[in-house]
Amino acid sequence: MQEFMMNAMKKLETPQNLTALAYKSIKAYILHEDLDETTRLTEELLSHQLGISKSPVREALNSLHTEGLIRIEARRGAYLRRFSLKEVKDLYELREMLEVYAVGVAELSPRLIADLRSSARRTRRLLKANDKLGHIEEDTKFHGLIASATGNAELCRVLDNVQSQIWLCRRKTYSLSSSTAPDAHLAILDALQKGNRKAAQAAMHGHIALVRQRLIAFMDEKK
Repeated sequence: MQEFMMNAMKKLETPQNLTALAYKSIKAYILHEDLDETTRLTEELLSHQLGISKSPVREALNSLHTEGLIRIEARRGAYLRRFSLKEVKDLYELREMLEVYAVGVAELSPRLIADLRSSARRTRRLLKANDKLGHIEEDTKFHGLIASATGNAELCRVLDNVQSQIWLCRRKTYSLSSSTAPDAHLAILDALQKGNRKAAQAAMHGHIALVRQRLIAFMDEKK
């Protein structure tokens, strides 16, 4: 009986793993593909593309809905979330508070400084190569390194979700602010390397505020 129960427990790992894989694949798809808010994402379509059953896809979509990345309409499917101007302002306000705080408490180690410098160099190189996806991923990595250095797993989780939502908001405005990232990251890095947390926080604030300002101006124009 005990052996039977152990085997039964092991069998539960497969759908859990499939759900995690489906979540990761679908999230990457909606963040990196050139989709719009009218693109319909159905369980049938996604399960067919991933080669799995609908159940893990359904669970993955529910998770993405909870995280605010998609909206689910009954009997119609899932769609990218539409963000209001107020929601965008709220997201950037939250991001600024989290990241300015992170810069202020992150453990400054030689390894962190080296990793941030390498990331800043890659960001500049990817921008020059017009590698949009690579640049976005490296930009996110730079901020994630600082967040991880706080040792606060919950902060990292929340910031990662906020970053994903913000990316959905600014995919169409990438060119408006992408060119400023390398210099902004370098300013944050240099201040941290000198141990000047106030300067690092000011640089982080300015970096986020500029992107927010340009995105909001773009959305105002589109009204």
